[in-house]
Amino acid sequence: MKRIITLLTALVLCLSLFACSEPEPEPVYYPVDPSTSYTVSLPRAEGRTNFVQFTMEGGSTFVVELYPDVAPITVENFQSLVENEFYNGLTFHRVYKGFMIQGGDPNGNGSGSSPNKILGEFNVNPKFEGDNDLSHTRGVLSMARRGDSYDSASCQFFIMHANNTGLDGKYAAFGRVVAGMETVDTIANVKVTRQSNTNSEMTKPVERIMIVNACFVNYQG
Repeated sequence: MKRIITLLTALVLCLSLFACSEPEPEPVYYPVDPSTSYTVSLPRAEGRTNFVQFTMEGGSTFVVELYPDVAPITVENFQSLVENEFYNGLTFHRVYKGFMIQGGDPNGNGSGSSPNKILGEFNVNPKFEGDNDLSHTRGVLSMARRGDSYDSASCQFFIMHANNTGLDGKYAAFGRVVAGMETVDTIANVKVTRQSNTNSEMTKPVERIMIVNACFVNYQG
């Protein structure tokens, strides 16, 4: 009997050790660090600039120019996220060909945000005292937000794949793709399936579209 009890005790201990060795879930607001398995093609530039290069999984790139004179709070927030490597390892989770591509969500499904929410720098927002006249034309960079809240933007952004001036004055446009628009086109043309959220739109990429690195660069044009 003692031998059976001893064997059972050993078995329980063994199972406990295996259970403890399972990896813990990733925290909600922290992207996976890809540095152990990916090589960044461009070294991180020293200091902030108004140009940010995105390197995608597979090596393709695009560069965006930021416009602090149009949306200073939005640009400051975006630069802070880039500076803290927030976007490294995140994805483009929503791809709408002929409209836009959306990314920068730490949850990867449109539900996530960063800790900070920012003022919506667009003209229909009564709290915004400026004049954001940057139109949502092809290649323009803008901030996603909740439809019921002007000041809910934090980290999710979208890039226009085609002109849609109906968004002007309603979303905070703050930059533009100045190099690598062909990369945006490639992303916009990936195979998609239905999103798991309530509207079930056909915008969820079938395969992951990962941002390996987002970093400041000195772009000369």
